[in-house]
Amino acid sequence: MALLHRATLHPTKLDLLTAWLPGRQWFAGPTGVELVSRGAYRFDDPAGEVGIETMLVGAADGPVHHVPLTYRAAPLDGADGWLVGTTEHSVLGRRWVYDGCVDPVYAAALAHAIFTGSGQAEQYFEVDGRREVREPTVTVVVDGAADAQVPAVGAVRRVVDEDRTLIGTDTVELVVVRRPGAGADGPAGGTLSGRWHGQSTTVPLAYVRTR
Repeated sequence: MALLHRATLHPTKLDLLTAWLPGRQWFAGPTGVELVSRGAYRFDDPAGEVGIETMLVGAADGPVHHVPLTYRAAPLDGADGWLVGTTEHSVLGRRWVYDGCVDPVYAAALAHAIFTGSGQAEQYFEVDGRREVREPTVTVVVDGAADAQVPAVGAVRRVVDEDRTLIGTDTVELVVVRRPGAGADGPAGGTLSGRWHGQSTTVPLAYVRTR
């Protein structure tokens, strides 16, 4: 389960992405306009240290982009080129926001979600000592999960940042679809798919296979 905080961020996540996303080679759509959120889903970090959120964003009249983000309390070593920006969280303080594709915590969480069939984490707030569940804005389904045995993902060894971003580790290869629904079949292996408001059919979002 993913604990959420009723908090403000300065700048907001959409502000950060509006500045950062047009610089990606896989970005498509108008530039110089504010992005809007189509939905988001989360994974849980078992250690409780890193926030993991994947956002679906785009211009109001442009294609949707699939952007995994990780939120950290300190910089991630060797990942300066993947920093989306920093933001001040009214509860947690300064957070370093990274493109999740370079973050080993995201890679492990995505592999776990597909291999075990667990999908996204349930999101909740703590309200007067009780849990208040937040309804998801993206419906995530997992197809073709291998089994419940999840390889130890370890370090991210390489990232090929294209329309379908490849994340290579010692044990698994992951593929993140940057523009969902843009066509082309994915690699063989387990698949995480989703749908959201404005996207009535389920489309692939990510793949995983063992090496």
